[in-house]
Amino acid sequence: MFVIIFILTGCSGNENKIVFADAGWDSIQFHNAVAGYIAVEAFGYSDYEEVRGSTPITHEGLLQGEIDVHMEEWSDNIPSYFEDKEAGLFVDLGINFDDNYQGLYVPRYVIEGDSERGIEPLAPDLKTVEDLKKYPHVFAENKNSELGRIYGAIPGWEADQILYRKYEAYGLDEYYEYFRPGSDAALSMVLADAYLEGEPIVGYYWEPTWLLGKYDFVLLEDRPYTNREDFQNGLTKMPPMEIRVAVSNDFNEKDPEFCEFLSKYQTTSEMISEALAYAQDNKVDFKATAKWFLNKYNHLIDEWLDAEKAEMVRGGLK
Repeated sequence: MFVIIFILTGCSGNENKIVFADAGWDSIQFHNAVAGYIAVEAFGYSDYEEVRGSTPITHEGLLQGEIDVHMEEWSDNIPSYFEDKEAGLFVDLGINFDDNYQGLYVPRYVIEGDSERGIEPLAPDLKTVEDLKKYPHVFAENKNSELGRIYGAIPGWEADQILYRKYEAYGLDEYYEYFRPGSDAALSMVLADAYLEGEPIVGYYWEPTWLLGKYDFVLLEDRPYTNREDFQNGLTKMPPMEIRVAVSNDFNEKDPEFCEFLSKYQTTSEMISEALAYAQDNKVDFKATAKWFLNKYNHLIDEWLDAEKAEMVRGGLK
């Protein structure tokens, strides 16, 4: 009897939670915290939880109804995204933000030097991804290596597959090894450590992030974007893309009111980078950061919610 009651209680509790996708990077966890906080304060949910997985896995989880809400679908990084949308396999609620960039970055001092830090420019003519062929010795992992090292994206991310195709298509595999860090945190750490030491490094990164808000990195130029097929094959730059909010079909039917709020949920890269830098500098979690963000950008509450629910959210911020 105790076991049955425990199981039923557990199931009942889970039904009153929203399940968000966590595709493995800070900004999506931040958005989950903001939307999750509003879900609890204004929509009667007991809590929210996150399901961790790669980009394709979390997208598939949304299609299967195992994930309710995805706050950051990087639509152009998912080959089947628009086909799945047209097929009605999930519900696209609109753009979260679209002023973002991704690609290969180097510290500015690698190109321009930094007189205050006593750093001489090591690659003064480095402007494009293909220019990396001139400088493998600059980005070598050690002095005895003839190959440079490119820090790629995270295994399982669609961006990693695109970037690796670029690495091969541009002939960079003759000059560099392609190294995949195991996680977002590992990639952030190696880039930040190199920057603080004044060492040369080239690696994949994206905006918005605390790291690019905090340190001066330069995005290497690439061939102009032409079409989706060439982009997927790594033959063009990674253009700014629409980062979209999506929900499962089941959740859209279950809670259309919360989905209406999500359809109004819009932010900018600048706002997000600021929030991520706040979390990093103050060593607080994203739940605390969400409250700080909603206090700072209080006007967003009125843009996203009706007057009654806006007051409920503000009541929790006091």
